[in-house]
Amino acid sequence: MLSELDTRHAVLQAAAREAGQLARRYFAARHTLQTTQKGIQDLVSEADRNVEALLIERLGRLFPTDGFLGEESGARGNREQLWVIDPIDGTNNFLRGIRYWAVSVAYVREGVAELGVVYDPMADELYAARRGFGATRNGEPIRASEGAELSRAVIGFTYARAHPAEYYAQAVRRLLASEGEYRRLGSAALMLAYVAEGRIDGFYGSHLNSWDVLAGLVLTREAGAWSNDFLAGDGLWQGNTVLSCATSLRGELARIIEEAGLPTAGPVR
Repeated sequence: MLSELDTRHAVLQAAAREAGQLARRYFAARHTLQTTQKGIQDLVSEADRNVEALLIERLGRLFPTDGFLGEESGARGNREQLWVIDPIDGTNNFLRGIRYWAVSVAYVREGVAELGVVYDPMADELYAARRGFGATRNGEPIRASEGAELSRAVIGFTYARAHPAEYYAQAVRRLLASEGEYRRLGSAALMLAYVAEGRIDGFYGSHLNSWDVLAGLVLTREAGAWSNDFLAGDGLWQGNTVLSCATSLRGELARIIEEAGLPTAGPVR
């Protein structure tokens, strides 16, 4: 017999696929979309709003007592059983016709992230994880890098204006000096999914919102990577630092980040 979380996990994957296909149709017609600017390099379109509305409708219909925290619509309802939604993570890429963006949804129960799904509609790759049950891509198990060395590693970065750009430049310089490589691809959710699969070896962001990363952090945790406790303090509602990487890289990567003047993450949850 399916447990409650089994049911939620299956429903979430189906809803993410449906939302991703809607977003893909908007992507094909992106030049017709109405957009507004929320902040510096922070755009939102009718596609973001409508994809989020679809997810809330599908999940809310089957789980009417649950709450939602959406990037576009904010918080509503039950905070003890909460769906955390980024309808299009990578909106700038999406609106520019760059095929690197994703639907990202996590389920948090009583302060613990239980489920995470990141769906890349353009590649038709659905990453899914349930706490204690591992992580998959299109139903096949995935694992993070094991025994990675910094001199051969590729690390994803993202930039938050809360910290000086020079600090990021310092971190990149220190990584390159260690013979590592970096990527900044425009979707934190997808970069974390790539950490979970071992396509890249780590990801760092000095401050991100929960809808950007929570689903991806469920993936990396279940795929065997080390991840910080993003939900520490008030991370769910106020955002937090994110560091997730192959366990072998944790010390060196944290040192590079600290020496650059950027905040590092706390212990594993």
